[in-house]
Amino acid sequence: MKSTTFKQAALLFLASLAIAAWANGHLEVTDQGHAQGTVSGDYIFYEVYAGAAEVLEVNLEPTEDEIQQIRENNSWKNPGAVVMANVTDSVNVRQEPDENADKVGKFYKDCGGYIIEYTEEWTKIESGNLIGWVNNDYLTFGDEAQQEADEVGSYQAVITADSLRVRKEASTEAGVYGTIAEGDVFEVVEEQGEWLVIDYEGASGYISADYADVSFCLDYGETLEEIAEREAAEEEAKRFQYYGVYATEATDVELLGALIQCEAGNQPYEGMVAVGAVVMNRVRSGAYPNTIYGVIYASGQFTPAGSGQVDRRIANGVSAACIQAAQDAINGYSNVGTATHFRPTGSHDGIVIGGHVFW
Repeated sequence: MKSTTFKQAALLFLASLAIAAWANGHLEVTDQGHAQGTVSGDYIFYEVYAGAAEVLEVNLEPTEDEIQQIRENNSWKNPGAVVMANVTDSVNVRQEPDENADKVGKFYKDCGGYIIEYTEEWTKIESGNLIGWVNNDYLTFGDEAQQEADEVGSYQAVITADSLRVRKEASTEAGVYGTIAEGDVFEVVEEQGEWLVIDYEGASGYISADYADVSFCLDYGETLEEIAEREAAEEEAKRFQYYGVYATEATDVELLGALIQCEAGNQPYEGMVAVGAVVMNRVRSGAYPNTIYGVIYASGQFTPAGSGQVDRRIANGVSAACIQAAQDAINGYSNVGTATHFRPTGSHDGIVIGGHVFW
């Protein structure tokens, strides 16, 4: 006769299946990672669990504490949980959980997303506009994924006012760095009551929290359509640069200079060059697009590029200092080694230059 301990373990295992199923509304039945059908959590608990209890002659139900523990143990694979790419370059995202299924996009190094559905071999994810299946070998889950997301992600503020002053201190009487417009996006350094501290060209600028929507953002993967659009834009940018089809279009130096001014315009010259070096390190790394345009405009990589600030800076003119910093970086100078990331100081370990830390 089987021991009570074994019976309890068997029933708790079935209870954990039911609770995991309730989290999704169902439990996926798979054969080597391929979906074969689903059964509901209610079915598992009331039919399988209850039937097993009757056969084993045990009337055991999990306690509330045990149920809570099972939920916590399985939360990492629930819908909405964070998932990160576990790759050195990128992994294909597919339409179905099958290595032969059609590709729908790519999930890149340092990109994140959220679980839609988890199976033992494949996970369906949402990353920006990209939705599809990724083999679990190329994903990071749970606490490790959340820790990585905290490191590479950021809180961003989308401006909702027609026009908003960026103050030098948390006061309406403080000096003004400049004016920003509706739709502009900035990284949030911290919240101070009714004020948000944003990264404004490398300096800590203060804006009223009433006129911005704040959300946590990760770098996202790209759909095949987004990849095609980006690559077409890169080719067009090359045509402008090398053949001078449109005299008003930005060269690589102007483009990189504009990004530098948006990210570090208020920083010392070494801080400007450091931002340019990060871009060039990405171009050379193999883990990112291999052009300056591709790196700067890649999905979710540089906030000023995605929000249109870089384009507006080009239209309004780039400072001579930022142009020179861009040229130095393009020429191969780096004062941050092989760093491919930067954030406001205090958010990560690394090389500190001015108001940014590089790693």
